[in-house]
Amino acid sequence: MKLVTLTLAASLIGGVAFAGVVAPKEVVVADDGSVAQSLTGVPGNPENGAAIVGTKKLGNCVACHEVPVLADVPFQGNVGPVLDDVGDRYTEAELRGILVNAKNVFPDTVMPAFYKVDGYNRPAKGFTAKPPEGELPPLLSGQQIEDVVAFLMTLK
Repeated sequence: MKLVTLTLAASLIGGVAFAGVVAPKEVVVADDGSVAQSLTGVPGNPENGAAIVGTKKLGNCVACHEVPVLADVPFQGNVGPVLDDVGDRYTEAELRGILVNAKNVFPDTVMPAFYKVDGYNRPAKGFTAKPPEGELPPLLSGQQIEDVVAFLMTLK
């Protein structure tokens, strides 16, 4: 009986935590492009966010942006704005919205949508050996978005 109760309690706790994640298609975007609601309900970790910003296999934000506090990350870009005071320029909701889909804020940007799963133009079968089929996963998870937002909010 104790094992069943413990298992049920653990699954309920896990279910509540999982239920707090906002799926990419469920994100509520305001008219100004901001996203007020956390994507996970869990506060972001700025240290993890810094790693995501500077890691090529993750966010790779430094490919386009200069982030002076990440001076140890080589080959920072100059396509996007310098992010040294981005936490003063934007609110948390505005930064989350830009990361979810920057085109909602800046229609002509080349910045990728990090939390989008549909609406992509895909290469046809004759142009690539293995074109992706079905829904694509977002580039970053909801928690990774929250971590990047937490990091960017420290840049003041």
